[in-house]
Amino acid sequence: MQNYFPTRQMLILMLSFMATGISIAQQAPIQYFRPWDQNGINIFEPSKEGDQPAFDGLKIRIGAAFTQDFQSITHSNKAVYFPESPNNPVNKNLLFGAGTDGDTTIANLVGVTTAMANLNLDVQLADGIRLGVETYMSTRHHPEFWVKGGYLQVDKLPMFGNPEWFSKYVRIKVGEFTPNYGDMHFRRSDAGNCIYNPFVENYILDAFTTETGGEVYLFPLKGLTLVAGVTNGSVHGDVVPYSNIPPPGFSDPFEKKPSILFKATYDKTMEDLRFRISASSYNNAGNYSNSMYLGDRGGSHYSMVMEQARSVIYVEGVPTGIGPSTPANNKDSGRIIPVFNHQVKSLMLNGFVKYKGLEFFGTYEQAEGRMNFELEGSTRKFTQLAGEVVYRFLPREQLFIGARYNTVSGTQLFQNNEVTVNRMTMSAGWFPTENILLKAEFVTQNYEDYTPYDYQYEGEFRGMTIQAVVGF
Repeated sequence: MQNYFPTRQMLILMLSFMATGISIAQQAPIQYFRPWDQNGINIFEPSKEGDQPAFDGLKIRIGAAFTQDFQSITHSNKAVYFPESPNNPVNKNLLFGAGTDGDTTIANLVGVTTAMANLNLDVQLADGIRLGVETYMSTRHHPEFWVKGGYLQVDKLPMFGNPEWFSKYVRIKVGEFTPNYGDMHFRRSDAGNCIYNPFVENYILDAFTTETGGEVYLFPLKGLTLVAGVTNGSVHGDVVPYSNIPPPGFSDPFEKKPSILFKATYDKTMEDLRFRISASSYNNAGNYSNSMYLGDRGGSHYSMVMEQARSVIYVEGVPTGIGPSTPANNKDSGRIIPVFNHQVKSLMLNGFVKYKGLEFFGTYEQAEGRMNFELEGSTRKFTQLAGEVVYRFLPREQLFIGARYNTVSGTQLFQNNEVTVNRMTMSAGWFPTENILLKAEFVTQNYEDYTPYDYQYEGEFRGMTIQAVVGF
């Protein structure tokens, strides 16, 4: 039986924390902090402006998020029969769970998916200094307890007498965390933490990872935020020697170059109108395991859609063989994985407008990169566009309806032609309390310009997903 909950030792540790009387409270005041419930919606970088809770000693805030999905989705394709190997007649283009209907393979994917859960510890260590520790208790990809990351956020320097220039204009973030590339990561579903997202799933091209490094934030003018960061470029840390000589069959040596990111945002509110624009760039010149587009350890909230019955198994983005598809191994269902594990250069532009209960969020993204066995100068490119409109109503915006259109075009690994994937989603949601969210979503997704020998040829999935979320 899979372990969907923390170990007994972890539960004992959690209960020990909660049993102590050292200023531990479920809603302990934390400075420069984004709430994990409905109050955190449409908060991007925590503001340096406004009053903060006074520091009066160590505070620990224990938070969590739980999500359970029920889906009823049908997927189909029209790919031709293609044997897995000359000695194995199994059709590698057969979709997961599918029988055949003429030249089309069809499957109905109905049921309750693996529940996902997160555990978060936010600690006020000193005035203006807090620690964030984020863990996955259960996810589609890792049903066992798994540490996502931890970081220090420094907004004041009490050890130096809290100089005013730092308190007003500077923030430093160090540790393992989500790089602040783009604004979509502030609205996405992250395993059990789905309360910020008005939809069930994230973008088709999902720029999300955790990396070890540091970011410096500057707040020179009201509403303006500038960010510069350097990370190790990978979801994993390691200390290993690297050769300057490419291995046989590779055009570049295995490298471990850092990732560099820059971001600029402007956010302004005028009575009932708020608007925000941001521009971000992320660049890694050579890293054998860059994970910007492969770093989600939670997995998609569309379970097994457009997955082969048997498919290539990837370890750190490298194909290692063919085996049965499973919800854990095939964690990124419905997404495009560009496989830019060696070099990646990305740009994301975002716009956000909110007038009373009506909000718009838009994204334009360009990403290009390659693997280190692809020739220098042969980078592949992807372009992503997304736009969503959400209307929130009632006194505390506890009801909402929304629609999102998302399209991605680009050239995947081992392909010569550009392909396109389009998705349309419509959703509705209700917050019975600030900590509980119920969502229902209809989705349709189409695959265009794939060759008949590709299992995604004339692929499509559509159906409903119901999602229950708790966050505190």
